[in-house]
Amino acid sequence: MSRDDGAEDTSPPDTTGAEAPTGDPNGTLTAGLPEDPNIDDLLNKLDALEAIVDDDAERRKVKQTIALVERMPGSRAFTSHINKYTSRDMAESFVGAVIFSLPLLVEDGVFEIAEWFIEFTPGGIPVFFIMNVLFVLGMTAGLLYYADFRQVQVTNPIFGFIPRRYLGVLLISLLTAFFMLLMWGRLHEEDPTTLEQVGRVTVIWAAAAFGAALGDILPGESKGDDIGGPVE
Repeated sequence: MSRDDGAEDTSPPDTTGAEAPTGDPNGTLTAGLPEDPNIDDLLNKLDALEAIVDDDAERRKVKQTIALVERMPGSRAFTSHINKYTSRDMAESFVGAVIFSLPLLVEDGVFEIAEWFIEFTPGGIPVFFIMNVLFVLGMTAGLLYYADFRQVQVTNPIFGFIPRRYLGVLLISLLTAFFMLLMWGRLHEEDPTTLEQVGRVTVIWAAAAFGAALGDILPGESKGDDIGGPVE
């Protein structure tokens, strides 16, 4: 028997195959976290982080990270948030404007409403005509930015304050109303005055703007290049 048989083995233990430390042996880092986290849980944590960050540069980085995560499939924001304004959005607005304005183009009631707009002028002011225009502007803004269909973000506004999507929906619906009245011969029928023609356009515009706004936002964010967006 060798003299070394009963000696204590002082060689270092073999760590091959041993479990690596997790970095959180006590579970303090994962305490309070959901067992099956998803992207929305990550967004909630980032929102909380943004609220406590004091440095502007760091807050901007957190916002950029949030925007990146929101664009990832699987996020609730991926289907509810709209950031880009693309040519496909413009096409969807046009389709919506046409669909909603078509029924009015064959109605003679449009002529009567336009005449009422022009004839009711207390103090020489076409009150209801102005109210109708303001109604179109307010309704469009409400559908785009305040109705709970989609969370539409205002990005890269024109001149720093005019939302691109808002202006696009208004112009597309207005041009659609004008050209469809003109093409179908409804703009000049019964020899209206110029003011009556403008009134007819605004009547159709109200319906067209409603359809254009819904046609834009209901399908969600469209694929394609952001019109007027930052150049990378």
